Amino acid sequence: MPIYFGLSPFNLPLTLESVGNHWNQEPVRRPGGYPLYHWLQTEQGCGTVEICGRSLSLKANEGILISPDTPHSYRRDGEIWLTSFATFTGTLSADIPKIVNKAPFTLISSADSRPFRRFVNRTVAAHESHRLDALSLSAECYEFLLRFSCGRQSHNPAEHPQYQKYVLPVIQKIETDYNQPLTVPELSSLVYVTPQYLSRLFQRFLGCSVYTYLQNLRISKAKELLLTEPETEVQHIAHRVGFQDSSHFISVFRSATGYTPLEFRKLHGFPVF
Repeated sequence: MPIYFGLSPFNLPLTLESVGNHWNQEPVRRPGGYPLYHWLQTEQGCGTVEICGRSLSLKANEGILISPDTPHSYRRDGEIWLTSFATFTGTLSADIPKIVNKAPFTLISSADSRPFRRFVNRTVAAHESHRLDALSLSAECYEFLLRFSCGRQSHNPAEHPQYQKYVLPVIQKIETDYNQPLTVPELSSLVYVTPQYLSRLFQRFLGCSVYTYLQNLRISKAKELLLTEPETEVQHIAHRVGFQDSSHFISVFRSATGYTPLEFRKLHGFPVF
């Protein structure tokens, strides 16, 4: 039951903060809501969502899009409730209310649900096989939320020779060794360019610096561990994702997410001891 965070830089027009499928859904209670638009869909079994004074049953393939800061809770009905989900962010996330008419939530019936579930499954599979392209994901987020086809640009920046020669090898190095004490000079030497030039290429193709990309990936991996290993101490997770000092990790995590690691666990329904 995978869950992944930060699949691409957050300064794209639209992208995913998190995505997951085949999730053995535990009870969640959010009196203050969730800070981002949140999609939840039943794969198997059934669950109940309490929102806006209503009790809604989510049967197989039915889904709900919940707007930010809308108080809600949900729980399984019966022995099993498998879900898929996605949370959306990006520089244009403030425009999402125009799409959903500022509704606190939007329900999708099982008859209309196939494109939504296919999007989550395809995104998870692409991420796991290292085939996920950030720019394509941004376009697909539009398709998901706007429910119409966004015309793809004929030129994909990820196919640019400079991306292939300089950016892609560094991304692969970061994704493999993010838990090691990597530095931007070390990464730039890998492709025989200066740190300044490499950062300009990252800004051009990904919209962020090399250092920001590295830190975002570490925080994303930390989010995954915080939820998939709820009994692992924060300091151990910090070391496993490349932070030598747990206090620094907590500070960076709070700056990136708005929450401490323990608050993040609590937000997702895990008890904090």
